[in-house]
Amino acid sequence: MTVNAYGAHAGDQPLGPIAITRRAPGAHDVEIDIAFCGVCHSDLHQVRGEWAGTVYPCVPGHEIVGRVAAVGAHVGGFAVGDLVGVGCMVDSCRSCPDCDAGLENYCDGMVGTYNAPTPDAPGHTLGGYSERIVVNERYVLRVRHDPSQLAAVAPLLCAGITTWSPLRHWQAGPGKRVGIVGIGGLGHMGIKLARALGAHVVAFTTSESKRRDAEALGAHEVVVSRDPEAMAAQGRRLDLIVNTVAAPHDLDAYLSLLKRDGTMVLVGAPSSPHPSPQVFNLIMKRRALAGSMIGGIPETQEMLDFCAEHGIVADIEMIEASEINAAYERMLEGKVKYRFVIDSATLKA
Repeated sequence: MTVNAYGAHAGDQPLGPIAITRRAPGAHDVEIDIAFCGVCHSDLHQVRGEWAGTVYPCVPGHEIVGRVAAVGAHVGGFAVGDLVGVGCMVDSCRSCPDCDAGLENYCDGMVGTYNAPTPDAPGHTLGGYSERIVVNERYVLRVRHDPSQLAAVAPLLCAGITTWSPLRHWQAGPGKRVGIVGIGGLGHMGIKLARALGAHVVAFTTSESKRRDAEALGAHEVVVSRDPEAMAAQGRRLDLIVNTVAAPHDLDAYLSLLKRDGTMVLVGAPSSPHPSPQVFNLIMKRRALAGSMIGGIPETQEMLDFCAEHGIVADIEMIEASEINAAYERMLEGKVKYRFVIDSATLKA
């Protein structure tokens, strides 16, 4: 089927309307009418060719929510009309230890929602800046939020799971002090989720102007990282830090805030490396520096269910598809609170 989409034919071209082809649903496929798609910073990097390996035409988007339009003959878990979501992957090898553990995001054969090889035309996956998508049922997620919240649910499919996965893996909860570095698309979700899990949340920002925002999101304490005294006051107090900043910066400034056996997890992906941390900052307190990438299908469903139960959604600004290029520029300037979401109905114009 032919559907309307927004994408680019080269890295130096703006996104614009294009027609793309979706496969007919197979026996285990779910066809989804996309209602909304979140805009992730990685969309910008990929479509502009700032990350290696972009293939064109590129249609970004991996924070997808909508309703089931059709199901294949052997689909048992979904029915027409169901509210569903699709995140950062649409397939994997399904047989490796990672897939068997429900951590398909670490599978070497993981197929991204866009810019990944597929037998479908044009030979690579095309993402959620489009009217419809067809996905194997294994990679479709159930949305249990009130339908009125659907647009604000979309960013949970990337920003939500990217912060949820390390919070759960490193057991954030009552009695734990958790630092969230950066108050943007990822960080604002990290604050909400860590607070809802019962942790004591310390938010770190370079800007005093974000103090009230962080407190409103649920932070118990807010530290302006440019203030040496405020940083020193947090020394050796944190069990876990989730660092969402996607620009190179001094990791030692935060590692020194960890208790013995504390961990700092990097989830932001800078375009150039961070300065190397001092080894003694790690070994003297048995601290760990780790990374985490999105999450597997089971934990993404767990996150969505938790958010539905606790009334958690992203803070969003709705845009029309035609506004995407301007939205990208505002994203680069940090002028969004905290996630743009495309109204897919505007693709039909």
